[in-house]
Amino acid sequence: MLSFSLGGSGPVIWSYFAEFQPKKKRGSMLSFMAAFWTLGNLFVAGLAWIVIPSGIGYESPDFKLNSWRIYLLICSLPSFLVAMLLCFLPESPKFLLSRGEHDKAIEVFRHIYVMNTGSDASSYPVRTLEVAKKAIELKFNEEYASKNSCSGMLGDVMRNGKQLFTSPILKFTVISIVINFSFHIGYYGLMMWFPELFNRFNEYSQAHPGQPATICGVTEYVVNSGVNSENSATCSEKIAGSVFLESLITVAAAIPSNIFAVLGIDRLGRKFFLVFSTFTSGMCAIGLYFVHSSTTNLVVSAVFSSAISCGNAALDCLITEVFPTNLRATGVAVSMIAARLGGIIGNIVIATLLDLYCPAPTFIIAFLLIGGGLLCLFLPNTTRAPLA
Repeated sequence: MLSFSLGGSGPVIWSYFAEFQPKKKRGSMLSFMAAFWTLGNLFVAGLAWIVIPSGIGYESPDFKLNSWRIYLLICSLPSFLVAMLLCFLPESPKFLLSRGEHDKAIEVFRHIYVMNTGSDASSYPVRTLEVAKKAIELKFNEEYASKNSCSGMLGDVMRNGKQLFTSPILKFTVISIVINFSFHIGYYGLMMWFPELFNRFNEYSQAHPGQPATICGVTEYVVNSGVNSENSATCSEKIAGSVFLESLITVAAAIPSNIFAVLGIDRLGRKFFLVFSTFTSGMCAIGLYFVHSSTTNLVVSAVFSSAISCGNAALDCLITEVFPTNLRATGVAVSMIAARLGGIIGNIVIATLLDLYCPAPTFIIAFLLIGGGLLCLFLPNTTRAPLA
């Protein structure tokens, strides 16, 4: 239910925010928004480190509120705050213009003018808008002018979905699906498993102080002889504090790359950042196979986190910009479905192959990241270009 609720917000957020930005600063602003994903990850990692090991909570015969439940309760609070704040935001003027609702678009522009300048709405210099109506926009208005939002919603979704898979949009749709699928296999496949890898190195180092070991060697020990193995008589739910610290460092490593993306994405372009990110993170995935200590594992993991976070911002910018206004949210939604499927498959592949055949996950993820990143070269250059 939680995933269902969160899944609908992503496409709307990116499309909505992009349509308010000037073309010269759109990439920087979208990257700035993407940086808050990193800050959110940093917040939950730090919060988990503080709350979960503390053991705080309340327990009675009929009710149990332990530390991890308190952690989840705190994490839910920002969603309620965001829901309230969204009520005060206006509709996208570009979307209104695509529907021919020029008067409503003017009102939104006046509202933005008042908020930015503090001046009276009557002093806004623009009185009328002249917009070249494209055939697809005219068709949209003619078909749905007589329908209310509820009755036309399903037909609207079906029509937009059909357009995504017909020429000339089909090329953009297929490439965006493949890129998101391959990228998020690597992103979620490794990022979600880094805390588990840190925990395994911690368990191995306690049993073998000072002895170096590869990830595969550590995994073999944990699976066959560790406290949570099938041969163990006990199952421990305790996690060492060092695991939380290493997770926090890994997430924090993405902050410099996010700043770099904000400052440079409108100069160097979305494709540069995406190719650079996928190549670097792919090489880090291969590098994980060659680490021999928890320290080098942490370093490689941090570099991977930094590189792939930078690429995530570029990918979100590029995918948001390639679709026309009337198909943007639907196109981004379809791409995010592929991303979620990639995340699910990535976790399954890592969980299965890491224990059964350790070298496989790192090289599979590296191939998918680098190959998927190169596909962006077949998409149009949207850097500093007007939205379609």
